[in-house]
Amino acid sequence: MTEVIAMDVTVLRPDELTTADISAWHAMQRGDLALANPFLSPEFTLAVGHQRTNARVARLTIPTPKGPHTAGFFPFERHALGSGKPIGSGFCDCQGLIHEPGLDWDPMELLRACDLAIWEYDHLAAGQTRFESAGTHRARASSPIIEVNGDLSAYLERRRRAFLKEVRQKERRLTRELGPVRLVFHAPEPTLLDTLIRWKAAQLEAKGLRHNLLSQDWFQAILRELLDLSSESCSGVLAVLYAGEEVVALRYALRSRQVLADWFPAYDTRFSRCSPGLVLYLKVTEAAEEHGIARIDLGKGTEPFKQDLKTAELAVTEGYVARRTAKAALWRARTASGRTARAALHANPGLRRAAVKAAGAVGRHR
Repeated sequence: MTEVIAMDVTVLRPDELTTADISAWHAMQRGDLALANPFLSPEFTLAVGHQRTNARVARLTIPTPKGPHTAGFFPFERHALGSGKPIGSGFCDCQGLIHEPGLDWDPMELLRACDLAIWEYDHLAAGQTRFESAGTHRARASSPIIEVNGDLSAYLERRRRAFLKEVRQKERRLTRELGPVRLVFHAPEPTLLDTLIRWKAAQLEAKGLRHNLLSQDWFQAILRELLDLSSESCSGVLAVLYAGEEVVALRYALRSRQVLADWFPAYDTRFSRCSPGLVLYLKVTEAAEEHGIARIDLGKGTEPFKQDLKTAELAVTEGYVARRTAKAALWRARTASGRTARAALHANPGLRRAAVKAAGAVGRHR
């Protein structure tokens, strides 16, 4: 029987992390590709912490002959009724505990030490087996990825021929209408970020969603902070597709040393017939190895273009881990009616369209 080592948990605000903490965190990410996603980085946690006062980090330490040794970090947010959510809840696409290999830890003890009755997640990373075994699952989804193996011709050969033909035709059309197509892999220019925000907000408004993250000043501050970073653990990447001198598509992603995680794509709808967003995705994929990327995470979803681009999938889980406490029971009771309503909307497309229209009308009235 394996002896369970006593573990100390210290809860900090993100800005209380020390230089040694951040170095240890980086080392854990470098040691495991499953933890290398930039959403799991200390930089992402720090950026969220600068805008959200409920942001916290649990530092896990174990005793050694040389003294306490930092073995893990758990970034989270505190919400009402003792509930917790991942750091950056609502816009964090990879969630979980960052830890050294072989660490023995108990999810319930972790929640107790963090003074949480429950921890709710919607993008639990693949490999977070402790949370999965202790949690209640609501849904599982596939997150398509592109594994960049250094052989672009082999990658293209495995893609569906009709898909590649379509993208090449769109690219040629852009060239005929506007001029030669070219990719700038990263253009950290504030004016381009402003353009992406404007395009994406317009696309969301056209769908009846007037209130979105990109319209919030505090969220824009997070995007700008990450775009200005040069850390190998996490930095914003703003890819730009030009046709002639015209910017036709933009894509904001986060990258670590090995992983590029898609986040906010947008395109100029004047050229939608040329599918500039699709052309941009393929161009970024073709350029990935040159920029040191080993994996592109396209994010969970079953969109046809993701299925055509992917080489594999990661399992992403939605659910929660709860302790046996009165607060957890109250949280379940309070959220049950909301889940029932959401399930009804998903099951009835007509009802869902009516709800979206109503939300848009309320937004316009306000």
